Order: sequence, then structure tokens, then C-alpha cells
Amino acid sequence: MKLTTPSRTAWILCSGLLLLAAATCFADRLAANHPNDETTTKLVCGMVQKFHISQHPIDDQISGKLLDRFLKTLDPQKLYFTQPDIDELSKFKATLDDLVKAGNTQFAYDVWDMYLQRIEQQMEIAHKLIDTPHDFTVDESIEIDADKIAWAKTLDELNDRWRRRIKFELINARLDNEDFTSGKQKPKAIPGQPKAPTAPIDPQERLHKRYRMLQKAAKETEDADKLELYLSSLTHCFDPHSSYMSPQSQEEFQIAIALNLDGIGASLQSDEGFTIVREIVKPGAASEDGRLKAGDKILAVGQETGEMVDIMEMKLNKVVRMIRGKRGTKVRLQVKKGDSGEVVLYELTRKKIELTNAEVKGEILETDKRLPGRPGRIGVINIPSFYRDFQAFQDGVENAKSTARDVQAVLQKFQQQGGVDAVVVDLRTNGGGALSEAIDVSGLFIDKGPIVQVKEQNGRIKSHDDDIDGTVYNGPLVVICNKLSASASEIFAAVIKDYQRGIIVGDTTTHGKGTVQNVMPVTSGMFLNRTDRGALKLTIQQFYRVNGDSTQKDGVKSDIVLPSLIDKMDLGESSLDNALEFDRIPPASHASADMVNDKMISALRDRSDRRVTAEPKFQEIRKDIERYLDRKNRKSISLIESVLKAERNQDKKEQDETDKDDPSTRGSDAPIFPVDAYNDEVLQISLDYATLLRNPQAAQK
Repeated sequence: MKLTTPSRTAWILCSGLLLLAAATCFADRLAANHPNDETTTKLVCGMVQKFHISQHPIDDQISGKLLDRFLKTLDPQKLYFTQPDIDELSKFKATLDDLVKAGNTQFAYDVWDMYLQRIEQQMEIAHKLIDTPHDFTVDESIEIDADKIAWAKTLDELNDRWRRRIKFELINARLDNEDFTSGKQKPKAIPGQPKAPTAPIDPQERLHKRYRMLQKAAKETEDADKLELYLSSLTHCFDPHSSYMSPQSQEEFQIAIALNLDGIGASLQSDEGFTIVREIVKPGAASEDGRLKAGDKILAVGQETGEMVDIMEMKLNKVVRMIRGKRGTKVRLQVKKGDSGEVVLYELTRKKIELTNAEVKGEILETDKRLPGRPGRIGVINIPSFYRDFQAFQDGVENAKSTARDVQAVLQKFQQQGGVDAVVVDLRTNGGGALSEAIDVSGLFIDKGPIVQVKEQNGRIKSHDDDIDGTVYNGPLVVICNKLSASASEIFAAVIKDYQRGIIVGDTTTHGKGTVQNVMPVTSGMFLNRTDRGALKLTIQQFYRVNGDSTQKDGVKSDIVLPSLIDKMDLGESSLDNALEFDRIPPASHASADMVNDKMISALRDRSDRRVTAEPKFQEIRKDIERYLDRKNRKSISLIESVLKAERNQDKKEQDETDKDDPSTRGSDAPIFPVDAYNDEVLQISLDYATLLRNPQAAQK
């Protein structure tokens, strides 16, 4: 069980005839179908109606949502389809439910073909606009809120939308070059490329390349990906976290939750049609062999026998699938060395690769080194996700990958190193993972008792408990969350809060994802049915805190809120389409750890507020927040170059602040708790909390 973010000159000249012809052809083609999709689609529809927590049928209401959702997925910025296209496609608004239940997905492929035509036509216009002179002093703007932008009624309106878009991108490219030549922006090494850029890139050239690659990627989209988009558009009509995964996507999901794969241990990226080694993963087959390096270009891939396959301009996911394979087997790579340009042939033996960069990490911080005059030892544990290798557990593998096991090992290491005054668990940007791991990690900090309550489709309430006596750590505990802490993270934070076991610090509240997804293979249930039809990640339950509250939409509120730009962004569950509603159930009986009370929280908050008010860095963050809120509701961006330059500089500053809280933006060798005003204030709060626990009377002074 998982918890678990364009030229149409001919078209406009005779639009009536073409629309009529297209409609006739479109309707006729719906009688056909992709035969391999029929059974898969029928099974998905049956599973959604049977197992989704809402128990809502696939009916005309869902049909209308499916059309809107699929079109929004394909053309979110409304840059390709026009209102006449939407009017024509809307004729199927009440019939798509009947088609998908019958296993007919031809509508998806026909719409995709239309989409490719629109891309080709608008790309012709885009390339002309890139080479057209623009006046960057004209007072005009570009609309930015796609949800409030109507579909273009005419080709002229659509082309003007593209003119503004190209102008906006050209200004940004010009400003990039201006920063580069002025020395304000030093060249940065791009991961996987042998050198940093040494000269500005021509803005026109950059945009031509971008749109050629966009068109190429759309043309190379496989049928499995098209089906995944369509069926996921269907499941998203029920809630934002249910989705259909093709066999390839299912494999990626399993890798993410288990933190291991079979391959050579090389992270790849695509650039100008080349497949480039971005990073060598340690430990792994490539790192042990030592010959393949970051920056090398892979030209061809072959298995142990047979011909080498040229992979130039091949989609990256195809290349990855060719290189991955069963451990113990061999793969051959034709490589152009990034440093010398020499072309060589390597043969590597695939092995199990552990993705250690995404696992739990911990360290003890001596606080007087960062906070002069405040000695102490704070153990920091960063949990990027709640991962679990389900297959390894099922097979009885010793030391199978598990978040709870790794957290326990870190806590025991803290004890072996002389103990700590407090522990900080960092859950910022942790999007969730395995429910079982959230329960087991919670059990490391509390004694026996309920962890989370779950409501199933039939309304029955079940409690998931920690049944193990005792704790691994029973001292002061601080949990850091932000608006991107979701699902399993919220279960853990809620347990700590409801048991009065520790304090929650961070954004006003967490993400607000209070639903449980189960990943089920798409199958008829027959033992002999071995066709790989992918999997369905389906919301089958809603979970509740032990106090009876759902975390859905409301999340878990922090005891102490620190200024943060992320806190003001529309990133929570309540901002997602078709999110389920908040509700309550009766609380579960549980004992309190009595390590937090209102007076203590009030005292900690007062002390933190005084420090935050006096800290210049937090004053800057608050000014950034004010500017962000002033601009948050704007509907357009100026296309005057001087105005855009000033706004872009401010946006960059705000993004830099946001990235500090996002572990994905840090290098693999970066400290898990970097020195900055936010993290230092968390350490201050932790020391205050440890002091108050030792001397509760101090909270009243």
C-alpha cells in the first residue's frame, strides 16, 4: 500500500469545409480501436468503479470532465487548439464514458493526431516569429493565468498569442546574455556536459533548437504513453492522485519506492539529440569499472550479442530501457569521451544499484559552531521519502531497504556517538511513500498505540497501530515540515503532534493529502493472464489522525511558523482539481507522551518571534513575501524589456530562497542541514525546547 506531483494557413482559409470533413472522419474512426487497448481500458474502468473510495460511476459527468482534463493535459497554455477545435471535440462530451467502458480509446489517438497537426502548423509560425524583428519597448503584456485564458477564437488571435510568447522568450534570452557578458552571471557547469558554456548563446538559435526538440518529442510519443495520458485523465476526474501507469511508468515507480534498480549506475540526460552521462552513481557497475565518466556521450547500445543500435536522437526513456537489464547480464556501449573525443567500446556487467542519494541521512551538529554562545548537540535526520522495497520484503531478503530501518540505524548511531540534546526530523518536500513505513517510523518515537485511522469504501474505520513496546528515542523531538510535506509525512507529523510527543516547525500547514493509494496490476485476476498491462494507482481509502481529523486539504498545522515563500504559494491539496473534501471521524483512544503543552508552545513561539524579528535575513524574506503577494494575483507580465528585467531579477532571488528548502536542488555532497537563517532558527528552537523540558517552570517566566 502506498501513499503517495503550431501554422494553419490552409485551415483558416476554408475552415468550414475542413471542420466538416474532420468531423466526419473523426466520427468514422471512433468505430475503430487499438485492439491492444480494449482489454486494458475495460479493466481500468472496472477497477476504478469498484475500488475508488468515492464509488462514483463512470457516467456523463465523468465524461465531460474527461474531455476537459485530456485537453488541458495536452494543451495547458491554450497554444495549439482553438475554440472551433474545442466546439467540435465537445460533441463527444457525453459519450466518452460509454466509449471507455466499452474499451474504445480511438478518441484519444484521433485527438493526438489533431494535436500533432496543430504543433506542426504552429511551429512553422513560431520559427518565423523567432526571426522577425521585435520592438522590446512597446507597452504590451502577455497573459499568464492559463485557467482564465479563453481558447483563441481565430487563427489571428492564436498567432498573436504566439507572437507575445516568442517575444517574451527572446527578452529572457537577451537578458541571459546581458548578464553573461556583464559578468553578473558566471558560466555554470552543466551536469553531464564536459564544459561550462564559454560564450553567450544566440537567442534565436536557442529558441529554434527548443521548438525543434519540442516537436520531435511530440512526434516520438509512443502509443503506450498516449494511452497513459488518456486513462490518467480519466482517473484524475475522480481525484488528483489516482493514475494509470504504463508498464514503463510502473517500473519507474517501483524503482522510486524501492530505491534500487538493475543497471550500470549511470544517470543520463539528453542534449541536442545526444545521450550524455550526467552522473556516475556510486556504488555501481560503472563506478567500479571506472572507465565511463560524466560528460561522455553514448553513441550506440548493444546487448551481449547482436548488433549495436545507433541511439542518436533517440528518446531518453528508450535509451534507458536498452541499458537497464537483469543483473548479471552484459551491455555494450559505444562512447565518445567527453575529454578527448575518442570513440571507444565498453562492455559492462549490470548489477543491483542502490540509490543512496535519496535515502535517510543523519548527522550530529555541535551548535556552538553555528550559534555562538549556545552549546548543544542536535541530531538532524533528513527523510526524503518513505521508501520500502516491497519485493525484497516479500522475498525475505535480509536488510531489505526500509525508511524505518534506516532511521533506527541513525538514532542508534547518535546514541553510540554520545547522545544528543534533541533530534530534528526534516520532512520538508517529502511527498510521502509507503504507509507501512510511516507507521514504523512513528513507532520509533512513541510507545504502543494507534498511528493512523483509515476509512475504506464501505465506510468501515480501521486503526493501524504501533504494536511494539518502547521507543528507540524518547528525548526532545522537533519535526520540520513545509507545504510540500505530504501524505506519509503528514501521518508522522500528526502522530507527533497528537501524542504531544514533540513540536512541529515550518510552514503554516503541510500539503493536505489525506488519501491512501494502492498500486494494483491491471489484470482480470485470472492466474494465467500474464499480459503486462501496467498498473493502476488508485485512491481506495482516506486516512485520519488519531484525534479524528482528516489531514485532507487542512494538513497538519505547525506549532511554530517560520517565514517562508513556499507557505504563500498555491501548492497545497486544496489547489488541486477534484480534490476530496475534509471530514472527521471519532478519535482513537491513545495515551499522551506529555512532552508538549500550550504554555511551552507559547514560550517557544515568543522566543522564536523575537529572534526572527531581529534577524536581517528573515526581514528580507518577509519583504520578498510582500512583493510576491503583491504580484501573485496579476494576470499578465509586461513585455517591456526594462520592466521584465527588474521583475526577473526579483523572481530569481525568490527562487533561490525557495530552493534552499528543496533537497532536490542540492548536490549529493551537500550538507543535509546547510547553514542559513532558517535552519539556524530551527536549532535555536530545538535548544529552547530541550531546556524547557528539563525545566518546565522556565516556560512560565
